[in-house]
Order: sequence, then structure tokens, then C-alpha cells
Amino acid sequence: MFKRARIAAKSAARRSTFARRVLAALLAASLLPAAASSVEARDPLLAYGARIVGDDARTRIVIDFDREPRFSVHYIANPERIVVDLPATAFGFSAKDLAARGLFKDIRYGKMDEESARIVLTTAGPVKLALAKVQADETGNGHRLVLDAEMIDKKAFAELVKTQSWSDRTEAAQTTSAIPAPQKAAPGDFVIAVDAGHGGIDTGAIGVDTKTEEKQVTLAFAKALTDRLNKEPGIKAFLTREDDEFLSLSQRVLIARQNHAGLFISLHADTLKQKDIRGATVYTISDKASDKLAADLAERENLSDQIAGKETVAEPPEVADILLDLTRRETQAFSISLAESVLNSFKDQVGTINNPHRHAGFRVLQAPDVPSILLEIGFLSNAEDEKLLLDEAWRGKIAGLLTDAVKRYRAAVIANGG
Repeated sequence: MFKRARIAAKSAARRSTFARRVLAALLAASLLPAAASSVEARDPLLAYGARIVGDDARTRIVIDFDREPRFSVHYIANPERIVVDLPATAFGFSAKDLAARGLFKDIRYGKMDEESARIVLTTAGPVKLALAKVQADETGNGHRLVLDAEMIDKKAFAELVKTQSWSDRTEAAQTTSAIPAPQKAAPGDFVIAVDAGHGGIDTGAIGVDTKTEEKQVTLAFAKALTDRLNKEPGIKAFLTREDDEFLSLSQRVLIARQNHAGLFISLHADTLKQKDIRGATVYTISDKASDKLAADLAERENLSDQIAGKETVAEPPEVADILLDLTRRETQAFSISLAESVLNSFKDQVGTINNPHRHAGFRVLQAPDVPSILLEIGFLSNAEDEKLLLDEAWRGKIAGLLTDAVKRYRAAVIANGG
């Protein structure tokens, strides 16, 4: 009897031990997610590198992480800010690596609580993120967060603030329409950006007799040309500036690209030391100037940003994909075609200088995917040109001839399958 009791006791003990082991295993299994979560909380993301490049039209921020970050983007008004929310993150890069520049006047980042961190980008004006994405580092050592910011207008920014959802954790940045949008451009419309040179604090050249400022002349011509172009079916033209405001050279380029312009025409009326030189000139972009006159003019025009206190920067290779792309050569060929079409329209109708098609490194013509010309309508340094530049009837004549040139150019592009 005692033997049977001992066997029963041993059996019960074995069952108890097995039960305890099963229970322990179950408890361990149930605690695994919490343990992993705890480890994750104790092991935040490491942001180990950062860099910022760009100007007052478009600015790129790149932040390197040790592993893939989740993030969300939101917009705040008064003042305008972009907020990027992250999981717990340790910021290990130097503050100077992310010093504010371009579109941003202040950049702050840090811990929010044990589980989250935040980057706050205070902007110099209304801005959106045209691109916000995470991509794997080429070396396989981590991931990088890429934020491409570009200017928009106040109305578009207000719409961003109004329509966003703070509960949305998607990694895609919200986008909105560009500025200033052409009026009701229909599918298939040929969109043209008409750029009135100078503006605001940058007056441009001054008339030799009347002391008229170039910015006034170019805006009057730009409005006349835009009105004339918009009378043509299938063509929609818009102004890069509609009043006396300063736009940087990069902003002018961006406005054309944002609106998917098929052409960019920048209007100018400069001055020269040689006051006997008069007539129109058409310029296209080139790394090497065609002559000293073109080189000197491009140098003066490219100083526009500095006149307004804007820093002109040569962008490093990191932003080559923002400013240039593989279509540049083809775009230059189209620009030359447009220049030739304009000069054909002017033949026997408008006086031009010797060798009227010239080229140089004009920054306002740098859009890599928009055929562009800079048209010197005439020279305010020449008294006869100045009279014509201020003549409304002559202004209308030039607008008509330019419209004819655009129509021929468009027809040729369509005929070639463009």
C-alpha cells in the first residue's frame, strides 16, 4: 500500500513539475512582445548624420538613420512650420550639420517623450514637402530620410493645414497645387510661363532719358504677351510675377516647373555702356558664353539675387537631381529652336543687334526640362530703344510677333511627335 502511495506521489510531482514548466513557457511567450517593446524603447533610432542644401525656392534635408524610421508630416500656421514626427530617436549629429538655410529660418529637433521625437522646421514663408521618403543607404548600413521642400502660396498652405489629419501616420508627404496656377488649363493645353525680369527691390536697368525702371517695362510687356497668348486656342500663359514683387532666380525657375510649363520666356530691357547699340537679342543657356557681351549680361543678371540680399550658392552634387536631369541636352535643343522661331518672326519687323541669337550661363534659364529663352526686347541705354519700349502700340506688336513664334514652335514640336 505504501509502495502504491509513493508511486502516486511521484506521479503527481512529475505532473506538477510539467505543469509549472508549461505555465512558465506560456508566461514567457506572452511576455515576449512586451519585452521586445521594452527593448525597442530602450534602444531608440540613431540619427547619426544630416545635411541640408538648396536655396529660397527649394531646399533638401537628408538625415541618416541606423535603421528604417517611421514618420509623419504635418503643417502648422502662424508662423508656418513643418512638423516631422518620429519614434524615439537619439540625434547624434552636430547642430551645424542641420543649420537653417534656404527655405528654413529655424530648425529644431529632440525628444518628445519616451516613445517619440520631433523635428520642427520653421519656414521663411509658405512651404510644402514635395517629397518625403525613406530610402535604404547604398552601403546597406542604414536608411535615410529625404525631405524636399519647395515654396507654395499662402492659399495652398492654408489648404494643407485645413485638410491634413494628425492621426495619419503615412510616410507620404501631402502635396498641393503649385503657384501661381494657370487659369483653368485644360488637358493638352500648351502652358507658357512669361517671366517679367527684375521686380521689387531689384529695379533692373534705368532708362537713359525718362529714368523708367526696367522692372516696370518688363512687367508691362509680360502682361501684354500673356494676354495675347491666352487669346490663342490651346495655349495658356501665366505670369511668374503679377505685380512689383521680388522673385529670386530660382523661384522663377521653380514656378515654371511647378506649373508644368512647356516654355519659359524671360523678358528684359537692359543697359549697355555702348549707348549706340540697340535692338532685340535672344539668349539661350550654355555653360560657355558665346561672346563677351553675352557673358557680361549673364553676370549682371545673375547678380539679381545679391541685390535683394539673397545668397547665391553653387549647389553640391547632392542636389543635382533637383536642378538638372538627363533631359537637359534635349531641352537646350528645343530652346534653340524657340530662339530661332522668335528671330524669324522679328525679321524685317523688329530691329535686332548683330548676331541676335547668343548664349551664356543665365541662372534664370536653368530649368532642365523647360525650354527657355531670355529676350532682351531692347536697351534702355539707347534713347531710340527707350521710346519704343514705352510705346504701347509697339508693345502690342512685339506681343503679336512673339505669339506667332510660339505657335510655329508648338506646331513643329507636335509635328515631330512632341
